[in-house]
Amino acid sequence: MLKLLNNEKLIVGYDLGDDYSQISYCIADSDNVETLSMVAGEENYNIPTVLCKREGVNQWFYGREAIRYAEESGGILVRNLVSLALDGETVMIEGTEFDPVALLSLFLKRSLGLLSQVSSPDRIMALMITGDGLDGSLLEVLYQAVDRMNLKTDKVFFQSHTESFYHYMIRQERSLWSQKVLLLEYQEAQIRVLSMECNRHTSPVVVFIEEAEYPFVAYEPGGTQEKLPAELMRMDRDLLDICGELCGGPIVSGVYLIGDRFSEEWMKESRKFLCKGRRVFQGSNLYSKGACYSLLERLRPSEVGQDHVFLGREKLKANIGMKILRQGEEIYYALLDAGVNWFEAEHTFEFYLQEGNQVEFVITSLTGRNNKLAQIVLEELTGELTRLRAHLYLQDESRLMVEIEDLGLGVFRRSTHHVWQEEITL
Repeated sequence: MLKLLNNEKLIVGYDLGDDYSQISYCIADSDNVETLSMVAGEENYNIPTVLCKREGVNQWFYGREAIRYAEESGGILVRNLVSLALDGETVMIEGTEFDPVALLSLFLKRSLGLLSQVSSPDRIMALMITGDGLDGSLLEVLYQAVDRMNLKTDKVFFQSHTESFYHYMIRQERSLWSQKVLLLEYQEAQIRVLSMECNRHTSPVVVFIEEAEYPFVAYEPGGTQEKLPAELMRMDRDLLDICGELCGGPIVSGVYLIGDRFSEEWMKESRKFLCKGRRVFQGSNLYSKGACYSLLERLRPSEVGQDHVFLGREKLKANIGMKILRQGEEIYYALLDAGVNWFEAEHTFEFYLQEGNQVEFVITSLTGRNNKLAQIVLEELTGELTRLRAHLYLQDESRLMVEIEDLGLGVFRRSTHHVWQEEITL
């Protein structure tokens, strides 16, 4: 475990789940990422995402301590904190209403206190929270929860598990992801698959990750090779069928098995199949480490990070710009770059419109589709030389919002401050 010196700062990757959460970290000027273990000397990374209120007292426990206190002393256990916050309904405990976002914020703050094993949480330089199903609703909840934590840094970011997988992979040796890479995550009653491939015919190299889900029966660990229960043998065959389908196309160079439910006790034939000509890894802390690597990429861009761009579900998939005149020459002026998260894509700028009442944006897709010129007509504008302010942001990954305000031209043309709003489908 890393121990920080007095002047060193922490970079933290936080994997937030409804059942369990994990925390990885590194020193700001280091690439050595570690994950907090709940038990010293063991790879025991899961922090139960739960709170427990002591009866009759405003005292709260979190994680394993919350579960233990509820079992031993009969406290009120609150599970599924992420789902509760998304639902938005107040949580009634002992006749008192609690804001579910405040409960999630309390869990986040208390669990980050685990960093005291290596340093003070006050020395967090940047925090990346990663989670499954990162959409507008979850983002709004996370923004509110983090705002209530009063962290001593404003460098707080969010990304999906899929993007954390990408950032984890590009920090590994290239031979592991020279071909197709698979991640299999065993969830409640299904196996979620992430399949990463690179298009090396583009510059920068475009990386795609496809997502799929396969229904999968639950199991009870146990048994031996000689006396393996029938249901576990059936699971082994079912997993083998899934792996056979996944590996039937392009060459697969690496496979990552995520989750404690994968076990050598029942993965006999399926594991043997996966290990033929491929490197196979098993663990549970890939997402939190990937979140940490993503922060490192933001703070200290690597060569491989600059040469590759990830186009996931949450990413802007087109470059957006304008053609403008500068010193009498027409040039392309970049506004938004493909590869950024849609919820972080925003740009405000001022420009002069020499004549007419039309503004044109150049949209160039990195997927090679939907390249176009998007034209906005500023009705009621007189056509005289004027100054305009434009604000661009995204409503989601495919809807660009444009707001243009008339600023006038000083004493030559009075400003109307009229605002035109337009939505452009990318």
